[in-house]
Amino acid sequence: MSRPSLCLSALPLALLAVAACHSPAERVPGDAKDHHPWNGIAAGETVRFLGTEPFWGGSVGPEGLTYTTPGNEKGETVPASRFAGRGGVSFSGTLAAGAATLVVTPAPCSDGMSDAHYPFIVTLQIGSETRNGCGWTDRRPRSSGG
Repeated sequence: MSRPSLCLSALPLALLAVAACHSPAERVPGDAKDHHPWNGIAAGETVRFLGTEPFWGGSVGPEGLTYTTPGNEKGETVPASRFAGRGGVSFSGTLAAGAATLVVTPAPCSDGMSDAHYPFIVTLQIGSETRNGCGWTDRRPRSSGG
């Protein structure tokens, strides 16, 4: 066997050896070997969320998805379905403005307006419009900076 083909045949073994170094406890959400849904927000929990530029917010939980704006502080509430993926959870419903999907991802978040820290990044898509913000639950609350 020539030297180049020996190196090429050893490459797959080296990759397997590196992959074997990672234990299941070290897997992060979205790890290709982890097929379990993310469980950081329980099915019965309520997620509260907010965003700026423009200001918007709301909550989602067993009562449905409520979307608020400064022009509609009471908000619009619609039924929402929940989907737990490998890297977060999403909620889908239909607001008057169109189909809405709220994606909640575990990662530190800042609203950019205060010193508050949030445990989740949220992305809200309504129709073709996408908004980014932060979220929290009672179990994983927001905290003030300092």
